[in-house]
Amino acid sequence: MDIELIEIRDFLASHPPFDGLPEEALNALPKQLTVRYLRRGSIFPPEDESAPALYILRRGAIELRDRAGDLISKLAEGDTAPSACEDRRIQRQFTGTAAEDSLIYLLPCELLGQLRAEHPDFAAHFEQSVSERLRQAIDLVKDSGTSASASLMTVRVRDLLGKNLISAPPGISIEQAARVMSEARCSSLIIMEDKQLRGLLTVRDLRDRCLAAGLSPQRPVSEIMTRTLHTTTVETPGFQVLITMSRLNVHHLPVLREGEVVGVISTSDLVRFQSANSVYLVGDIRKAEDLGTLIAIARKIPELQIHLVASGATADQVGQAITAVTDAISLRLLELAEQALGAPPFPYCWMVGGSQARREQSAHSDQDNALLLAQAPTPEQDAYFKALATQVTDGLNACGFVHCPGDVMASNSKWRQPLNVWHGYFTDWIERPQPQALLNASVFFDLRALHDPEHLFPALQREILHKTSENRIFIAHMAANAIKHRPPLGFFRNFVLIRGGDHDHTFDLKLRGTVPIIDMARVHALSAGIPEVNSLERLRMVAGSAALSRDGGANLIDALEFIGTLRVRHQAGQLRAGEEANNFLSPDSLSPLERGHMKEAFALIASLQETLGQRYQAGRFA
Repeated sequence: MDIELIEIRDFLASHPPFDGLPEEALNALPKQLTVRYLRRGSIFPPEDESAPALYILRRGAIELRDRAGDLISKLAEGDTAPSACEDRRIQRQFTGTAAEDSLIYLLPCELLGQLRAEHPDFAAHFEQSVSERLRQAIDLVKDSGTSASASLMTVRVRDLLGKNLISAPPGISIEQAARVMSEARCSSLIIMEDKQLRGLLTVRDLRDRCLAAGLSPQRPVSEIMTRTLHTTTVETPGFQVLITMSRLNVHHLPVLREGEVVGVISTSDLVRFQSANSVYLVGDIRKAEDLGTLIAIARKIPELQIHLVASGATADQVGQAITAVTDAISLRLLELAEQALGAPPFPYCWMVGGSQARREQSAHSDQDNALLLAQAPTPEQDAYFKALATQVTDGLNACGFVHCPGDVMASNSKWRQPLNVWHGYFTDWIERPQPQALLNASVFFDLRALHDPEHLFPALQREILHKTSENRIFIAHMAANAIKHRPPLGFFRNFVLIRGGDHDHTFDLKLRGTVPIIDMARVHALSAGIPEVNSLERLRMVAGSAALSRDGGANLIDALEFIGTLRVRHQAGQLRAGEEANNFLSPDSLSPLERGHMKEAFALIASLQETLGQRYQAGRFA
């Protein structure tokens, strides 16, 4: 195949639906395409093309408009135009213009039909709705996690390697080696020389061959390291590693990838993997007697996220599991605080907001909480609740749920109030929706009672929902706020990326992906007076109403799950590498199919934002 045809084949192979074709079909395709060049301003499809075809945009940009002249779509590199192969009327439903000088491939309808008949995956692209394709994409993302089940029978060593390779040369002193291990908080040290594995030093070596033997810690580490080593590979199942360790009576094995050492797997890694599930953690939390124990348990939360993603869990499942752990820690901290301070002077409700209320937390969420008091406190009584709230919020902070940057916590006296004051807050926010009120919306309009023995919360929630569902002006302000965060999709369906700084060439999966959907779900739920706060549940309950069509709701649910699952998978990869988890993803890290689905999800969000904005005339309040 000559170089030009190879270039065309590679281009097709990197864009859906052609990336679903087998190699043989892809190799045959370039010769059967017609190539057209359109100057800027040219009519699309070309007027001198009498036979319908599937148009594939290789370079440039095409604008499609309806009969009224309104822009309905923009095609960019890799996009296919609506095909008239099955129905010639399609081409009469729009007019097109080349917005730039454009290069187009034409795939004859006959060949398109043949490819669809022979390759079901390719055909599915034309037969499935966007929603169906997103649901399929969610399955693919889940499957690409790592393994089909959360057991050592299936998980691979690569998924258990927690940190970067920690190594040292054989000439380093025993004391220096111990210091390296202490600083890295690891129980073993790879000894390397000229990129070759020379030995392994473990805590047991330090104990038995140095301290117990009376050897000077200034001697080289090569005198006590284990030289005869067994190794494993990144692709080895965890269960097989466990069997190997048991057989050899060792607790550490160096791990190789293509012959190079990339880390060490230990029995602790295997045990931790087995124990890192929310049920196990919650059980331990309930038995914890002090903050130190809770901190130790909370350190397993990142492993829980890694474990769940490896098991094929969706973003919703990860959020539910991690929030269950956060809830348990919060409740245990409240119990410990009451044990230390004595019984409260009167009943109270501990409320959680934001992602914890929605049960959508990930391993690096901060805390949002507040206190609803059964009555106005005296100064002495308020001192008690301040001490209780401070002990809990500081405890959560120590457990990794950092203090809220906006000080939305029960330790702040403003958010530690009786029912009548909370009524006043919400009345003011709803009837006079100023910018600060809209900022509070993401926390206080996603509110859940975590500890409420006297059932104080339902009265407050009923009042909130009654007021929001009756106040169209407030909902319009909320709608205007909800469409401020636009998906990172450019005019021609290209990704709009961050330029410069620490997150160059990425987009924010949370702020530009999941937050717009969560905001829309909140608007619909408050408008309908729905008490549920979880975003998926909100969308399920409101779908089919006058505010949101059944298809629209299903599309948003699929888009939220797809983007959210990519986000937790991205974070799990960072946590596995010992990095701090964030929301910034480079499109280069996605497969061509995932990039295509991502664009479809972003386009769906943008479309439904437009619908929301028009329904509530949000432009008047932007």
